[in-house]
Amino acid sequence: MDDTYFTIACETEAEIKRKGSRFIAETRLVTSVDAAGERLTEIRKREHAATHHCFAYIVGDKDDSSFKYSDDGEPSGTAGRPIYDAVCGRDLTNLLLVVTRYFGGTKLGTGGLVRAYGDAAHEVLEKSGLKTNYLTETIRVEIAFPLYDQLMRVVNRLEVKQHDADFSDHVSLMLEVRRSRRQNLIDEITQLSGGKAKIEPIES
Repeated sequence: MDDTYFTIACETEAEIKRKGSRFIAETRLVTSVDAAGERLTEIRKREHAATHHCFAYIVGDKDDSSFKYSDDGEPSGTAGRPIYDAVCGRDLTNLLLVVTRYFGGTKLGTGGLVRAYGDAAHEVLEKSGLKTNYLTETIRVEIAFPLYDQLMRVVNRLEVKQHDADFSDHVSLMLEVRRSRRQNLIDEITQLSGGKAKIEPIES
């Protein structure tokens, strides 16, 4: 099971100039279509004097993703699509990339625009870096207290995150595990407890 996805490591910006026009590219981490719209609005308000705000965003995982790109008044296919292609070329998600243009008085032509928007997008993505993330699921586990130390060895080996723990004669834990390791974790807990542990999936 492929539970890996990539985002940018940090939000940043980069600027290039072509024949007097300024192309300011900015990256923003977003996790929903609404968030992408809000961040885009913020940039438009801040750079209200700009000629165009061309963008692309992708949100969601590989099984359920949404995307959009826009030329924002530039000739069709010369801005939004090159930006989108730059994002897709790095297999990124949960990202909004906006390239704001301040027109410098000299037209660049369709080819020049494609190169300018594409170059600005690639440059800011290079500066933003790459972060590897994992799709996770959370389970609640209740296990006898004497087995706690052995359970922690399993948790550490499988790189599971522990969020909450309540101790009595039993231990109740909330465990966040990579989707690809979920069944392995459940199998090991079941074996460790002789089938007596209570294991409950938590809806996200």
